[in-house]
Amino acid sequence: MTATTEQTTDLLAEVLTELAPVVGSVTDDQLHDPTPCTGYDVAQLRQHVLGWLTIFAAGFADPAGQAPRASSDGYQVPADPAAEVRGAASTITEAIRAGAAGRPLRLGDSGMPGDMALSMILWEYQVHGWDLARATGQPWSPPPAAAEQSLAFAPGMLTADYQGDGKAFGPRVPVPDAAPPLDRLLGLSGRDPAWTAS
Repeated sequence: MTATTEQTTDLLAEVLTELAPVVGSVTDDQLHDPTPCTGYDVAQLRQHVLGWLTIFAAGFADPAGQAPRASSDGYQVPADPAAEVRGAASTITEAIRAGAAGRPLRLGDSGMPGDMALSMILWEYQVHGWDLARATGQPWSPPPAAAEQSLAFAPGMLTADYQGDGKAFGPRVPVPDAAPPLDRLLGLSGRDPAWTAS
């Protein structure tokens, strides 16, 4: 495992540690509230976040890098969502430390290098964690080093095919260069750091 992979693994573990209480504290009366992730309410976003996390964990743990499915459709949020996050985080960390980032992670018939998938997950879970925390009025403070690393990674993924109106990522939101790393990452990812539900 390279130093960069080890750092990414450690940072992802910290981000998922932040995520566990957020998903675990969502209340029933918040499930249909809006989120900064356009098109998803709180329930849909929580399902998306948890469903994909279990897919990624199982894929990294598989000796061939094959995820069990290529969609989170049909995933049912368990009674203890925080425990689901902690379990998936442990699985990912153990798999990466055993060398999983050195092989492709396969979703269906397509795959991507394991180290790239790990960096993508770090980026997405900072942003989606913020989405869910902001929508439900909870704190969100992953390590600034995680956002700094994702700021270096994400621009290479945000091609015209993926970012813009009606695409996976909304248009970039201008954020001052002096803003905190997470705010700059949010803006890059099409989020307004000042978003509120009202």
